Amino acid sequence: MGKSPFYIFSHKKRKNLYGKKYVKTKRRKRNLNEIGISTSNKDHTVWDLVIPYIQDPQDRAAVSLVCPQWCHVDAITRRHVTIDFCHTAAPDSLFRRFPLLNSLEISGCPPDIFGLIFGDWKSYITPWLREIADREIKALDFQRMIVNDSDLDLLATSVAGKVLEVLKLNRCSGFSTDGLLHIVRSCGRLRTLSIEGSYIIENDGEWLHELALRNTTLENLNFFMSSLVKIRRGDLELIARNCASLVSMKIGDCDVSDLNSFFHASTVLEEFAGSYIYNANEVKFPPRLCRLNLNFMHYAVREVIPVASRFIELDLRTSHIDREGHCLLLKSCPNLKILKTTCAIGDSGLVDLAQFCKRMKKLRIYGYGECREARAVTERGLIALSMGCRELEYLTIYGSNITNDALECVGRYLKNLCDLRLVLIKTPYDSYDIDASLDNGIRLLLMGCPQLRRFDLFLHERWLTDKGFEFIGRYGKNVKWMRFGNLRVSEEGISKFFKHCTRLQKLEMWKCQIDERALGRAVRKLTSLKYLWVEGTKDTSITRDLARMLRKNWMVELIPSKVTSDGLKYELVTHLMAYRSLVG
Repeated sequence: MGKSPFYIFSHKKRKNLYGKKYVKTKRRKRNLNEIGISTSNKDHTVWDLVIPYIQDPQDRAAVSLVCPQWCHVDAITRRHVTIDFCHTAAPDSLFRRFPLLNSLEISGCPPDIFGLIFGDWKSYITPWLREIADREIKALDFQRMIVNDSDLDLLATSVAGKVLEVLKLNRCSGFSTDGLLHIVRSCGRLRTLSIEGSYIIENDGEWLHELALRNTTLENLNFFMSSLVKIRRGDLELIARNCASLVSMKIGDCDVSDLNSFFHASTVLEEFAGSYIYNANEVKFPPRLCRLNLNFMHYAVREVIPVASRFIELDLRTSHIDREGHCLLLKSCPNLKILKTTCAIGDSGLVDLAQFCKRMKKLRIYGYGECREARAVTERGLIALSMGCRELEYLTIYGSNITNDALECVGRYLKNLCDLRLVLIKTPYDSYDIDASLDNGIRLLLMGCPQLRRFDLFLHERWLTDKGFEFIGRYGKNVKWMRFGNLRVSEEGISKFFKHCTRLQKLEMWKCQIDERALGRAVRKLTSLKYLWVEGTKDTSITRDLARMLRKNWMVELIPSKVTSDGLKYELVTHLMAYRSLVG
């Protein structure tokens, strides 16, 4: 928001447009009157009309702290709430605080830890649905939670089910196609149904047939990567004919050439994902299709090129396109804004991307086996990308041979960058001193990207010193989410990092060699921190070190050690998770 006058309502020390600090409530109220903003009851009506237009959750929270009246206005005008971890709030407390919600997003098990924990994580959807059932909730988004068929039956027959328009159960488990059948039979207003990445017990494909017969308002249907295979092409075609507003369809594996009837009926379809393609000559894509994700597209790259000029988003992670195929395709995509691919793109692909795709906003380059087997993305590609695609806002790079000059180039040209994730590995092709630190490059990068809000850094332990870690804290003051991997940080480095990084809300450290005692002391002082994940902590004296970070409403959990054997050697790894909770 820049220098918004609403920043003066925060409980933190901030400045208003006149440069005055507001710390305590009484002092804050007096200064509001001085600058012409009355806090008397007769003028509350004006602010009652203004507050509903404040959408940012942090600004909303700051406004609600000013006085009880504004807190009440925030409560009755809040329409959407996001809960990053379901154990941080109780369902009844949430709806007492915000009684008129019509949209809710909840995440269960934290990401990236599947397979690292034992037993039941207890991320059940049941208590939430019991509280939701009698409310007119129009949008529900559940991620990584345990869902039963009885839960879906309860939702379908409740008041919420009658008005439900958006239902997302992404990466969830525990339910079957019978539960989906309850939903599609009773929730006639559904515009979005997404079960992407969920583990579903597939009894039959009747749920899709019922959806095709009963629903006429569907706009987005997504069962990508859900392992559902009992899908009839006739049902897909019927959905396309009955749902005139269908703009997005993501399905499971099938041959695109068998979907010509579906494509012919989908006159307004803009996004399609999930199938494989061997011969594009037999396929006629819908006229508005501009977002595409196909498997094994390397068989038909040349056949896709005639329609590539309309693409604004491509997902090539499972396309198996090689470096030459990337170059050939990207030269025909002048309107491309979002690209997800693998290290197979190489430096030559990034050079062509920088030359022909000037409107790029998001680029994700994921690392697979080819990153270690061949020289993938290096400083040459990163420098060309930074100089050519200056509108980039999100960037994920998995590469090697990245130097300080390349990092400086990112900071110099990518001024709009708000999400940056760097995974730098060693390969046999590295041509520079592998022991040289990247401290200065990281400093210049962060200095040049003031809008950065998320920063991930995975690299060899010798490539970042305590000084570099201090630079991250000093020049990454606006970053709210940081994730580090394979770092070696001393007690002094941790102290200096936390001293400067006062707005940090989420911190994850994977396989980092750190001083746990110093970490505990620093976490206790950082009041803005809401979530901490540390992988690979020591089992020795763990209780004493963790006690240093305990404070009010702060939960600390230890995920049990895994024992892996390598001959006669055994490795004990404990995972630590700490988070702010309102339920204890």
